[in-house]
Amino acid sequence: MKYFTMDNFNLRGKTVFVRVDVNAPLDPSTGTILDYSRFEAHRRTLKELRNSKVVILAHQSRPGKMDYVSLKPHAEVFTRILGRKVKHVTDLFGDAAISAIENMRQGEYLLLENTRFYAEEYCLKKGDFGETNIVKNLAPYGDYFINDAFAAAHRAQTTLVGFAGKIPMLAGRLMEREIKMLSRFIEMTERPKIGVFGGAKADDSLAVIENFLKNGIVDKVLTGGVVSTLFLIAKGYDVGFKSTEYLEREFDNYQLLVKKAKNLIENYDEKIEVPVDVVVNDNGRRHALRVEELPNNNPIYDIGLDTAIKYIRILNEAKGIVLNGPMGVYEIPEFEVGTYEVYKGIADSKAFKVGGGGHTIAALEKYRLKSSFDHISTGGGSLITFLSGGKMPVLEALEESYNKFVK
Repeated sequence: MKYFTMDNFNLRGKTVFVRVDVNAPLDPSTGTILDYSRFEAHRRTLKELRNSKVVILAHQSRPGKMDYVSLKPHAEVFTRILGRKVKHVTDLFGDAAISAIENMRQGEYLLLENTRFYAEEYCLKKGDFGETNIVKNLAPYGDYFINDAFAAAHRAQTTLVGFAGKIPMLAGRLMEREIKMLSRFIEMTERPKIGVFGGAKADDSLAVIENFLKNGIVDKVLTGGVVSTLFLIAKGYDVGFKSTEYLEREFDNYQLLVKKAKNLIENYDEKIEVPVDVVVNDNGRRHALRVEELPNNNPIYDIGLDTAIKYIRILNEAKGIVLNGPMGVYEIPEFEVGTYEVYKGIADSKAFKVGGGGHTIAALEKYRLKSSFDHISTGGGSLITFLSGGKMPVLEALEESYNKFVK
């Protein structure tokens, strides 16, 4: 795809809108922001604009949630991270916002109000986003629109896609890196390439696995967590009442997921690795058993050591690895062995390594392995959508804007 980056224009002295994704966890009692990682991810983009007039747009949560709040605390975090005052205005596209933008000086930063406070942002699902009041009111005051919100790139919302036809939309440094690094893994020709999928979002993982195997993007898939439990069922194993009950409770489309896993096994059995042994939670104690010993009355909480060793041997030969999801309930020390061993095996590999997803990042941070990866994606749903070959409205908007404004 073709798109503008920050290198294509001289942004000095210009009024630049920057869409970021700093949707952050908050302390429910104080409203304090608990994690600055998403703010840090946009640091480079915003720092490079220190000679522009920078108008930041962002969202926090969604209607009905306890953390659906004003962005004043976010402005304070940005102020600390950037070392420059980031002013907040409790308006998005009305007179107060326009006045604040008009009065900006070069080198100043302004954060507008939570975009999801406004129905045009959150409720509009189809139609011309560029004809909304948000875009029509703000666009005349901006020279460029930088989209750095990769974590929301799978969504079609007004401040994410609506400006593309009005003023040139550019990829910010974070967006640019996400596109390049994820595309690099997908397009790299060195083999073998391995996908490692665990965690509890089995439906998302199945979509990525199907895309990867159908299009020959990876040579083998290693499974852990709930994903592997689903594949064990698809291969005919009785995983026990408690593990089955969990799947039925968590997934309304449980039977459909089992069917999809069976189809994948039928078509790509030799490319999908499932555990040869598992660990169950026996009243808080770790109890390992071969999959042939299933079913068991206790729920599966981890992959076994033999599986971890088998996976590490495969990973040692890899030229490219993508990781999404832990191998088990790593939050409990008794059941973190599989996750730690596999993650350490990936970190020690000489392959090009990409990881992403909330629990993946948390585990990598816990084990201090993030620095061993070539790229850690900020995306959750957007990462899954990108890897599964799904529709990415923000990337489409970037390409649309390039085609309209390229000289």
